[in-house]
Amino acid sequence: MKKTAFLLLLLVCGCSTSPRYTRPVIIFPAGYVQKGIASYYAGEFHGKKTSSGEIFDMNGLTCAHRMLPLGTIIRVVNLENGRSIVLRVNDRGPFKRGRILDVSREGARRLGFLEKGTALVSIEVLRYPEGY
Repeated sequence: MKKTAFLLLLLVCGCSTSPRYTRPVIIFPAGYVQKGIASYYAGEFHGKKTSSGEIFDMNGLTCAHRMLPLGTIIRVVNLENGRSIVLRVNDRGPFKRGRILDVSREGARRLGFLEKGTALVSIEVLRYPEGY
């Protein structure tokens, strides 16, 4: 009986979803500022589902971050020209090495790096979603 229970447990655990595909959520302390390169995403993702389940709108004010909780409100400052905007994290990414944030096309336009494609930015968390 114990052997059967063990084999059943092993079978169930072996078929469960692998945690290697989930990323940890990071809660930065108050006042923490992250700096790095941001890029933007648009065309091929417009109208497709984001990690939060909502439909991506390249004209909206949203962004993708690897580890901030979905729904987090952040201030993004373009350190190259001083422009800043407030965005909501609704997706995961960027997936290109060396980048910390993917913003919507409209976010890139307002931050002033639509033509260039990338910019050095700082990110400050303004508000976490309810429950964090």
